[in-house]
Amino acid sequence: MSENRLSFSKLFWPSFLAVIVAGFVGMVFFFLILGGIIGSFGDFGPAPLALREKTVLHVKLTGTIQDESADSFDPTALRLNRTIGLPEIIIGLQEAAQDSKIKGVFLEMNNPSMGMATAEELREAINEFQKTGKFVVAYLSGEQIGQLDYYVSSICKEIYGMSGSNFLWSGLHAESYFFKNLLDELQIGVMVVRGKENDFKSAVEPFFRSEMSDSSRLQMKELLGGLWQKSRNDISKSRGIDTLFLDSLVNTFAVRNLRHAAEHQMIDKALYRHEVIALLKKKVGIDENTPLRLQDFGKYARDTFHDQQLLARQERHIAVILAEGDVATSGKGLSTERIAKMLRQVRDDDDVRGVILRINSPGGSALASEEIWKEVSLTADKKPLYISMGDYAASGGYYIAMPGAKIFANSMTITGSIGVFGVVPYAGDFLKNKLGITTDEVRSHRYGSLSLTHQLSKEELAFMQMEVDEVYTQFVDRVANGRKMTAAEVQLVARGRVWTGEDAKKAGLVDAVGGMTASINALTKLTRIKDVVFYPKKEESTFNTFLTLLDEELENEKNSSRVEFPTDMLAIYEKLAQIKKINGLQMRLPFIFHFY
Repeated sequence: MSENRLSFSKLFWPSFLAVIVAGFVGMVFFFLILGGIIGSFGDFGPAPLALREKTVLHVKLTGTIQDESADSFDPTALRLNRTIGLPEIIIGLQEAAQDSKIKGVFLEMNNPSMGMATAEELREAINEFQKTGKFVVAYLSGEQIGQLDYYVSSICKEIYGMSGSNFLWSGLHAESYFFKNLLDELQIGVMVVRGKENDFKSAVEPFFRSEMSDSSRLQMKELLGGLWQKSRNDISKSRGIDTLFLDSLVNTFAVRNLRHAAEHQMIDKALYRHEVIALLKKKVGIDENTPLRLQDFGKYARDTFHDQQLLARQERHIAVILAEGDVATSGKGLSTERIAKMLRQVRDDDDVRGVILRINSPGGSALASEEIWKEVSLTADKKPLYISMGDYAASGGYYIAMPGAKIFANSMTITGSIGVFGVVPYAGDFLKNKLGITTDEVRSHRYGSLSLTHQLSKEELAFMQMEVDEVYTQFVDRVANGRKMTAAEVQLVARGRVWTGEDAKKAGLVDAVGGMTASINALTKLTRIKDVVFYPKKEESTFNTFLTLLDEELENEKNSSRVEFPTDMLAIYEKLAQIKKINGLQMRLPFIFHFY
């Protein structure tokens, strides 16, 4: 009898697999049916916003703020995650300024991640909104208020905050990670070749140094000094606080929370959130027992941006190409295949009367930089082309800007870094001494191949140095031709050195200090074309629209207790990921700042 008895495993695993397969098939049928239902609606989409009188726009900035908005579907939660782009924010505020039903803005900063140039553009957009006579009230809350949060909020006429929130007014800080000791311990060698006299090109220093070189320390110190001076001066002007007093607060570490900030007039008053809501009700003229009409800015800005883009595409327009990310030959960021396609598209479109290439990149592949430079040149030969620089337009990101007829940079853009380097790792000793792996080889010729187990000879290193110097000379020539300078003049501001946008203008590397809006206004004046279309074009998906509506229904059920990865560990991971991407000669910024 026991021989005929089925074991637990024989019974359980087939049943378990059957449930999984049935569930998967059921999900497929669900989405097929759902797609059919959505498709049957034809023009299915979110209903236009029906704003009521005395509405306050609720601008809650969180997550990463970059140039290009992004949508990603989370299948586990059946939810569409959306990141709002800087153009959407700017256009949303411009529209709200003209909307009679919107009386003002309630700004809440929730530790958004952005560069200082982006923060500068946000301040300018908020200031333009306030010029219409409408109010902007900022509220700072949460466990930790970042200095970048305060910098953006400082442009607002009124700033309040939760007194117990930490706020360390401590100045700017930059830190580099060095891997030499780790590589030595693992017996991994890294052979580094930089362009001639590229002593400021410090991107490779972590591989062979344990601390900053004098050149790197000098440029970092001057860069931080310039960024601090600009941000401090902006805050001083907006809040009416003397710059010397702001510096003294930093030097004495006198501001450690928002209560201290209120005592020193950096904010207007420490208030609870419900007290700020009561204040907003008074501003719009409603009774304290009447609910305040807060309109989510994310939806307002997306809808406004989408509608404006649909109308602009039907007319002659200026094309703004968002070129963001590492310069590479392929991929989703600032890649040859992606950017070249958009450049060809706009230069062959008769309705496009001018082009703005918006660059937000620390650089990357030297080959991809040259390929993109060529496409930008072909476009500039056919149409007026201006450059707008975001947080970064450095090294390869600066290289591709050279064909522009006029280059705009924010005062706190990080740009320049005219230099080249190559990196060849050697892991032969690591494999042999740490893992017990040895290798042998056979070559048909003297210079067979580059390999992780082969250490370059002096002769091979000399060949590599010649290649790097040749690419660097080409970089200098591209800048000289684009900026109408001599090679000697370029060399004085090159050598891999980075500059703020403000200093870059003084050095002749850019034409004007101004953000995206300034570049658009300048090209509008030249072409007399007001409509603007952003590329890549965003097409509305009916399925995404459905998920958006579903997401709005579930908004109140969101779980805010997300586990955040430690910031320091993320910085190390990003650096290691950057090392992994290095393939061929590089035109890359020595560092990426993270502002808090």
